[in-house]
Amino acid sequence: MVRKQYSAEFKAKIAIEAIRGQKTINEIASAYELHPTQITQWKKQALESIPAAFSGKQQRQEKAQSDLTDELYQQIGQLKVELDWLKKKSGLERSR
Repeated sequence: MVRKQYSAEFKAKIAIEAIRGQKTINEIASAYELHPTQITQWKKQALESIPAAFSGKQQRQEKAQSDLTDELYQQIGQLKVELDWLKKKSGLERSR
């Protein structure tokens, strides 16, 4: 049995619909052919992540991740230059 994978946008749409409460979980599940438990889980995840969206913590984490990624790319570039230099040097030494 293959599990279905849903996009973050789709999950958010369903969670928001469940949070609004205009339809019951069962009505939403029936409309989108989902299991009610899945909708309840997405709703819970959405409600738990809302405070982080307003705290700035998420932005700090994203910036830290971006800074780390930039640093690692810089290190990769430096190591590549050094490796190319060593390959060139060793090639010169072998041809002598």
